[in-house]
Amino acid sequence: MNINFASTSEIGARESNQDETGALAGQHSACFLVCDGVAGTPGGETAAKLARDTLLAELQEDRTINPAETKEWVMNADQVIRQAQRNNLNFQQMSTTLAALFIDRVEQRSWWAHAGDSRVYHFRRGFIHAVTRDHSLAQQMKEAGVDNSGINSNLLYNALGADGALPVSYSEVLPLEDGDAFLVCTDGFWCSLTPQEMEQALRMVNSPEEWLALMQKAINRSEKKDNLSAVAVWVGSPQETTLLQSMADSARFLPPRD
Repeated sequence: MNINFASTSEIGARESNQDETGALAGQHSACFLVCDGVAGTPGGETAAKLARDTLLAELQEDRTINPAETKEWVMNADQVIRQAQRNNLNFQQMSTTLAALFIDRVEQRSWWAHAGDSRVYHFRRGFIHAVTRDHSLAQQMKEAGVDNSGINSNLLYNALGADGALPVSYSEVLPLEDGDAFLVCTDGFWCSLTPQEMEQALRMVNSPEEWLALMQKAINRSEKKDNLSAVAVWVGSPQETTLLQSMADSARFLPPRD
């Protein structure tokens, strides 16, 4: 099954970019990820780079992979960050979000891991099929039906390297279908887009590069301030699948033929 991907990363209105993107696609396995260094303490960009490099190093040997070993790799990335904290007193509290998509190309299946508010979106037949649940105060308040206006609701309760961090969240294993699409992105990217805009953009393009570019246009119309990064991953031919789905949807509203 063919896999195409594209990535983007921009500094926004920040003084530096603490995001890291990563992509590695072999014949047997693939990994696509973003890391966003947590702001407010020194070393966020270092934590993000350590997490990315540690995970991608595990896939240098192109072979089949499974969810159990990818969990070990994520835990190892967390330990690498914590060791770096001990080695550099200036970076004692550095941490990073993580969103990582793993694909076993031999068995044609996928799964993902995330910590913090970086996300993995899965699109099937042109519509969002699944999305990660943020480890943030904003998510908790939303689920509780609490008005969070005027409150710093972007506080995270989970990140690699963070004090008292909870276990990283992992998805179930998902069998891949021709036409599946994934968006792995930081909060600076998804917070300026609605799910409907993501879906609409997907139905209007012919490549992951075009998909990212079209979503970037929508983001540019907003008052974006944060670093923003994303990796778009296409499995097979999403453009053909979404076209067929759109035709089927349109047919439902056509008058019956005599």
